[in-house]
Amino acid sequence: MTEAGWQELRFATTPEKVAELEDWLFQHGALAVTLEDDADEPLLEPGPGETPLWQAIRLVGLFGQEADLKALVDGVPDHLLADPGVQTEQVPDRDWERVWMEEFKPMKLGRRLWICPSWCEPPDPAAVNINLDPGLAFGTGTHPTTALCLGQLDDWVRPGMTVVDYGCGSGILAIAALKLGAARALGVDNDPQAITATTENRLRNDVPAEALDVCLPPEVAAYGLQGRVDLVVANILAGPLSELAPTLVDLLRPGGQLVLAGLLTEQAPALIDAYAPDVSLSVAGEQAGWAMLAGSRRPGSVPG
Repeated sequence: MTEAGWQELRFATTPEKVAELEDWLFQHGALAVTLEDDADEPLLEPGPGETPLWQAIRLVGLFGQEADLKALVDGVPDHLLADPGVQTEQVPDRDWERVWMEEFKPMKLGRRLWICPSWCEPPDPAAVNINLDPGLAFGTGTHPTTALCLGQLDDWVRPGMTVVDYGCGSGILAIAALKLGAARALGVDNDPQAITATTENRLRNDVPAEALDVCLPPEVAAYGLQGRVDLVVANILAGPLSELAPTLVDLLRPGGQLVLAGLLTEQAPALIDAYAPDVSLSVAGEQAGWAMLAGSRRPGSVPG
């Protein structure tokens, strides 16, 4: 890095060529390489062990000012590129940490709930404030699906509730439920990093350990919550939400409430049908092409 900043090269490539093009760029002096979507293709949350890529990729190589971009453009092997056009760009030197801090502001979600980064004073000290720094893991409230869930929790959580956050990620939904008055929450995720992140955010928000447990899916049964949970919230993806229908329904007590998010608007009807035998779901919110479903377990529904 120099005071003048950096230089960027942008290449169009394909998933099978990414690794080879990355290696070539690093061998020729790249300081960093990042991937961007080159066709406005949504890339949803991966399953365990998966690293999905867009079909059309813009690979960006970052170089110092001393690099000869013309020589690099002339030298990149043609077979690694999806098209011959290579973009060059000057990137000014900035304090990127400070820029990020300036851009991530407190957000009001629902009637009472604020998500506040640690470096900001809560705009309303009397509100329900969650301290959550960006970048810890898997959700800060800025994604539409998380924002929709937080608003629904603000409406539905009542004092004394037991809540399960299935696919907890950063733990933001479980922590919000407790801050809103729930007595107990269980966060569940198949990613060990999410277990760590939820625990860190529990400590950050002074949530007692006895109020918030977090575990991997095979460990849920040990908590003895089947048929006893007042509210289950799952912000995952349409496919896993459909597969998890028996698991999520069995956690709910009769009349217990269910919130599902992470699905596109056009995927809502199929999920409503998947849960119809046990839960009367309907679209409770939509934002930027994403939908949230909410409903209650039918009193006569029998656990699986």
